[in-house]
Amino acid sequence: RFAAEDVGLADPGALLQATAAHRATEKVGMPECDVILAQAVAYLARAPKSTAVYRAYKAAKGLCKEAPADPCPLHIRNAPTSLMKELGYGKNYTYNPENGYKRGCAEGLSFFPDSLSNNHDKTKIFDDGDVEDGHRLYPFAEDDKKRKSGES
Repeated sequence: RFAAEDVGLADPGALLQATAAHRATEKVGMPECDVILAQAVAYLARAPKSTAVYRAYKAAKGLCKEAPADPCPLHIRNAPTSLMKELGYGKNYTYNPENGYKRGCAEGLSFFPDSLSNNHDKTKIFDDGDVEDGHRLYPFAEDDKKRKSGES
């Protein structure tokens, strides 16, 4: 749990280290696995920390409790019939693979129910301050900053 809750996206490899150590411990057994466990502990202790995912998950659960039956926006609903298309299902939906997996291709669209779509304080998930200085929150953080500032 520590690898996901306290290290999180600051170092996604932490979860791999923790699960590998668990699996190796099961295979090797005690007391021979002591160095395996020590390696996992050292890795997690030295890893940058971010509780962003944990906080985002808690916030999402809270939002679900606040508006449990609110429907999802029409633009992300499937439109298998002509009636659904006429009603606006799937209208302006951006399918990422058709856009070369460009980050931000759906910018301006809300994926929250209407009751939450204008509440940016509640729906903002990650901040620049979510990770210790000198570490990246997730692999695309720098790309996002460049895109928003107009750099290439």
